[in-house]
Amino acid sequence: MDGDEGSDLTELVREFEKLEDSVESKKHKTHIQGLKEKAIQLSKPRIFGVVVEDFNRRDIVEAFLGSLLIGIPVIIEEGTLEIGEYIAQHPIFLIGTIIFGVLIVIGILYYTDIQEVKIKNPFFGVIPRRLVGIILIAFLSALLLMTVWGRVDWSEPMVALSQCAFTFVAMAIGAALADILPGT
Repeated sequence: MDGDEGSDLTELVREFEKLEDSVESKKHKTHIQGLKEKAIQLSKPRIFGVVVEDFNRRDIVEAFLGSLLIGIPVIIEEGTLEIGEYIAQHPIFLIGTIIFGVLIVIGILYYTDIQEVKIKNPFFGVIPRRLVGIILIAFLSALLLMTVWGRVDWSEPMVALSQCAFTFVAMAIGAALADILPGT
């Protein structure tokens, strides 16, 4: 906070105190005290509540790191392979898993109050760049790491894709959270 903002806050607090002294009702005094405290809180630098607009290289790196942070434990877990095998036997579950991953990312980005995320320059005027970026990062990371680390066998493509899709969901959650968490 710069000097002008500090002096403005001090002046505002003094005004609240004068107003508080001038009223007799306990109810009104309590209300004024609450307003004074709220003004002090609002003047402090915020970690949460920052407006997020652009999706740049820094966001890409944050999303990738977040997908790794959540995804690596999922990749090395045997249950991931079993779930993928089960999903592969039920193609509707594969589609549902991918849709679920996309919906979770949408929910984290646009419907939680972690940060206010604005849609800027969407693809085709509709599809948010941040959403596409996070989903691509998470899905490509899942495909690449599951393949490179020998966790999938592409001789059975449906099973391999299903295992990657399950991993994608976890990686997408990590990517979305890392992208919009405070300080980003």
